[in-house]
Amino acid sequence: MNINATLLGEIMFVFVLVMGALSYYLGRRKTQTPVLAGLLGLVLSIIPPFALVYLVVLVLKKDINPAPAVVNE
Repeated sequence: MNINATLLGEIMFVFVLVMGALSYYLGRRKTQTPVLAGLLGLVLSIIPPFALVYLVVLVLKKDINPAPAVVNE
């Protein structure tokens, strides 16, 4: 099976977008700076093993506590 450069480039482009979106989503739940987490995931996705390790770190990190809701009684 031959994989030409165009197909490899398209696969890498989709992988970069998916990893950036996943990093942003997890960054929203797990960090104070989700945009920075998304950009870091986007940059690290150029080298796929680094991106996967980064996602594992984000998944294993504890969620940040949201601000307590004020209830009017």
